[in-house]
Amino acid sequence: MHVRRLNLVDFRNYENADLLLADGVNVLVGSNGQGKTNLVEALGYLSTLGSHRVSSDLALVRRGATSAIVRALLGHADREFLVELQINASSANKAQVGRSPAKVRDLPRYFSSVLFAPEDMALVRGDPSGRRRFADELLVLRSPRLAGVVADYERSLRQRNTLLKSARATGAKALATLDLWDERIVEFGTQIIAARLGLVDDLRPHVAAAYRAIVGADHGPRLSTQLSILSRRPDADEEGTEGTDAVLPVDEIRDRFTEALAAARPRELERGLTLVGPHRDDIVFELNGLPARGYASHGESWSFALSLKLASAELLRAEASSGDPVLILDDVFAELDAPRRRRLAGAIQDYEQVLITSAVAEDVPEELHGTMVRIQAGRILDRDGTEDSSAEARQEEAG
Repeated sequence: MHVRRLNLVDFRNYENADLLLADGVNVLVGSNGQGKTNLVEALGYLSTLGSHRVSSDLALVRRGATSAIVRALLGHADREFLVELQINASSANKAQVGRSPAKVRDLPRYFSSVLFAPEDMALVRGDPSGRRRFADELLVLRSPRLAGVVADYERSLRQRNTLLKSARATGAKALATLDLWDERIVEFGTQIIAARLGLVDDLRPHVAAAYRAIVGADHGPRLSTQLSILSRRPDADEEGTEGTDAVLPVDEIRDRFTEALAAARPRELERGLTLVGPHRDDIVFELNGLPARGYASHGESWSFALSLKLASAELLRAEASSGDPVLILDDVFAELDAPRRRRLAGAIQDYEQVLITSAVAEDVPEELHGTMVRIQAGRILDRDGTEDSSAEARQEEAG
């Protein structure tokens, strides 16, 4: 998988930008605040349907505009096709593939990328919601149909929570309707839990290998899953979960989920909140037998988070028929010492396409000095620092 060209209209600080990308390594160089990360953020959005920096799409639309456009000309083998996403400030987003309308949630079927950025430190040190989001984005890249399952679960969960909050006023009628929503969240939630358990199990060897490759030592990185459906007293915090290393059968997950909902209902009615399900679960990361969250140093946390993303890329490249995912490293090398920079370079240089952003070109190991593009104040420059005069022609060709 390759990105041949990226075109942005009214995205972040870009009124109109057109970027040609080469196979192999591409390095985007520019001082902080010039727009390097905005370019890779746009590509990350195409494959995960979300930003790694903000939770609201509104921040992605340039001030004064009503929508932003992200177009990517993608290539695989001898085939090329155009993927386009319109991000609307006040209405539903729209998508096109090959000039034909498409469902936005289907875009990950066409483009696969793995992006690592400084914000990913939160995977290790932050709240469970970030780890759930990381898992679900990777699940959708592995199996795009799960985008619909996750959306259906979230919609059913909102409806069920609304019903729980109004249950006291509506009485028995609400309880009868609640049974129907129980069936819905069990149906969709079981699929999500099963997929997450399988994902964690598949990631374990890749994370261990990536961590050793980056750090040059084995600190025993380990992943396990915390499930609310296994807890004897599920509640609205991480104490209401129980850990497991097993990949549970789907039927057992469904039965446990149904039983846990029944047991939790009195507390749910009191709280007006669903206390059981994948929205309460977590993934625990450990180093040397201790939880990484709270015990790992800054450097260890950074290396663990980077290992998670490299492991994700390795998992996708092993399973995909469309080739390697595009690997994106946003401002990574500034945080690494020279030995870790060299080891990271050795771990990624055989990917079909790699995008690297850096404030200083010298931070990037020499073996990764591929095609270099300079970014300045929202303008894409040639390697000699002059504005790319071919951008307008390429924009017309892109349509």
